[in-house]
Amino acid sequence: MTGCAAHGSGAGLCPLLGLDLQRMTTLIESLAARRWTVAAAESLTAGLLTAALTDVPGSSDVVRGGIVCYATDLKATLVGVDPGLLERVGPVDPDVARQLATGVRDRCAARIGIGLTGVAGPASQGGQPPGTVFVGLASPASSTVRRLSVAPATRFDVRAAAVRCAVEELERLIGE
Repeated sequence: MTGCAAHGSGAGLCPLLGLDLQRMTTLIESLAARRWTVAAAESLTAGLLTAALTDVPGSSDVVRGGIVCYATDLKATLVGVDPGLLERVGPVDPDVARQLATGVRDRCAARIGIGLTGVAGPASQGGQPPGTVFVGLASPASSTVRRLSVAPATRFDVRAAAVRCAVEELERLIGE
């Protein structure tokens, strides 16, 4: 058996990230019922969101793909973030999160794009303190960005909180 369902003992990625199996299953089922697809551009989380979404059986009907763009230059070359923006504000900024979401949505031909960027620590980056996270969502109708501050926390805590925030924003978007 694979996925979150195979890990009733609490082992597995979803529980480690603080994500409930039933909640994630409901999310995937809701997206599938609407025939909505999703893709993620992940910097801070380095693929954790995409991995958590695909930990749920049936996710292949919903998840188009993900791009890990940990390095700043890859945000521009792989996802299409404006290089001038990156030069002006750095990689951790609400406009960068928005462009990550829009870029991955377009590149992966998904209905919804999610962009995650932030600082896990221990040092600041681009003037942003550790624990600063921006989660962008782009749909055909709109784009939004949510700022999250996680402190004090370990690197894993910041990354897990970013994934949970992205799941919450995705749920909000579909009205769950």
